[in-house]
Amino acid sequence: MKLKYCGLHQQEDVEVAAASHCDYMGFVLANSKRKVALHDVAQWLATTDMSTKQTVALFVNESLDTIAQVAGSGLFDVIQLHGSETPAFLQAVKDRTHKQVWKAIHHSSSALSIMQAFAGIADGYVIDCKSAKGWGGTGESFDWKQIPSYKEEGVRQGTQVLIAGGITPENVVELARYQVDGLDVSSGIEENGKKSVAKIARLEQEAGVHYAGNNTR
Repeated sequence: MKLKYCGLHQQEDVEVAAASHCDYMGFVLANSKRKVALHDVAQWLATTDMSTKQTVALFVNESLDTIAQVAGSGLFDVIQLHGSETPAFLQAVKDRTHKQVWKAIHHSSSALSIMQAFAGIADGYVIDCKSAKGWGGTGESFDWKQIPSYKEEGVRQGTQVLIAGGITPENVVELARYQVDGLDVSSGIEENGKKSVAKIARLEQEAGVHYAGNNTR
């Protein structure tokens, strides 16, 4: 199981995530309380031992030129589109940046059909909660009973599916029976606006115990 810690927005967050067992470190380059500036990310990463971590740049309905400019910085391995981007736009991002591109799908009655429209284009998916509070990082979760349908579609497409939205050290156990490809966590590992070493340790302990035999880290 893969772990992505998203919404890193200060040096301390980056260092905490880099020292963790996560596979992906996510940075929000869209309007958000966790939005970061590219020059800050460059500085943080330059002074941090990244080991085998991969970096993810998150955008929401951003222009192709801006995404390409950020991708050209060489700071990121993956581009994550978290808005209402179309399959054609995602393909354009791939063609322009030559990066892996993930698509966030907000759970709804039409989410599966939207996911199917990206088949053969998206390199991965993040299934998140649709919330009036924002595009992501709200701490709200969708009905996890719907996870199997997303997993099945991911298998059909041959792509990984990460689950996001309201995941915490206290409830990660509930995800165990779904054997998901990965978790995308942001607010659930924060304390006083910062990524918490204690919360990350507990989440990883719970996830490691309950995903025994399904952990590829």
